[in-house]
Amino acid sequence: MRIAYFVHNLRDPAVRRRLWLLRLGGAEVSLLGFRRSEEPVASAPGEPVVDLGRTHDAAMGQRALAVAKAVARTPFLRAAVAGRDVIMARNLETLAVACAARAVHAPKAKLIYECLDVHRSLLGDGFKSKAMRWVERALMARCDQVVVSSPAFVEHYFQPRQGLSRPWLLIENKLVHDRGLDAAAATLGGPPPGPPWTIGWFGVIRCAKSLSMLRQIASALPDQVRVVIRGQVARHEFDDFDGQVAATPGMSYLGPYEPADVSRCYGEVHFSWAIDYFEEGQNSLWLLPNRLYEGGRNGVPALALAGVETGRWVAERGAGLVLADPVREAIAHLSSLTAAEYAALRMRVEELPPSTFTYDSRDSARLVAALATRAA
Repeated sequence: MRIAYFVHNLRDPAVRRRLWLLRLGGAEVSLLGFRRSEEPVASAPGEPVVDLGRTHDAAMGQRALAVAKAVARTPFLRAAVAGRDVIMARNLETLAVACAARAVHAPKAKLIYECLDVHRSLLGDGFKSKAMRWVERALMARCDQVVVSSPAFVEHYFQPRQGLSRPWLLIENKLVHDRGLDAAAATLGGPPPGPPWTIGWFGVIRCAKSLSMLRQIASALPDQVRVVIRGQVARHEFDDFDGQVAATPGMSYLGPYEPADVSRCYGEVHFSWAIDYFEEGQNSLWLLPNRLYEGGRNGVPALALAGVETGRWVAERGAGLVLADPVREAIAHLSSLTAAEYAALRMRVEELPPSTFTYDSRDSARLVAALATRAA
């Protein structure tokens, strides 16, 4: 099967992960997309890409203009789109481009909308949000299928608010089976079970409330807790991110990391912070983040919030601690946690089936086949 895959950020590690999943499942993939970086992207692992231009975080107007420019370039996308069996668009901003490209170059291709987050701009009651939802509904009407990373997106947004009638498919943000990463995870085995307990907050760092909570926990237990932050920081979401980190004893930011570094990062921490308030009461209630799967595959128990989809996922699998009051309960728990108690908690995570956190070649083939199949 041949797929033209339109993505919102060519440099996003999660995009590379999805690319690996599709290729492991037997698909031939051409990659087209926007980028957040200043430098153009000439290639991705495996083959060249079509760079549609730069977009910026928290700049909806600029991104809308970039989409319009990309739609205008549709006639020049023939080589990457013509003859494809599936046109797949990751997030709403690429769906308009994918729709135009299919109409011009591959009208018989199956069109798939992949939603990884329900952005807050879609969830308000004002004119802008209503207009955005109308645009999404209009574009989804042209789609054959919707792919989501959490079933809660369908249950709480697409069906009740957007009247979704198209078939939908769940593809979680799991890791893709890699023998090298598996060997690295098995070799590292985690830090010694004892204080100082290290909490790792990895991935896209964008939640100001999480930073405040982690600062409170570290400050309350200065000799018993360390907080290590790694990943891409959305600095516009914070009031002096670097200053807050520097002012907190036991807290450090160690910069971004590559996919190959995942096992090493998680091999240095006792817990993974899987709590998110970035879009509190909305998307944060429903998402299943990458760090759930990255941490779990490396045997690291998650710290999750009760009453949200992530907390339910962790509780059902025994993959960590679920907290109703994260600051108070984390302080109480970590101040008295013993090495034996932690070892038992970690063992529960390590004994979960690999399929909890990872897609293998059979899973990949099944998912690619599901993407190729049209509804009867």
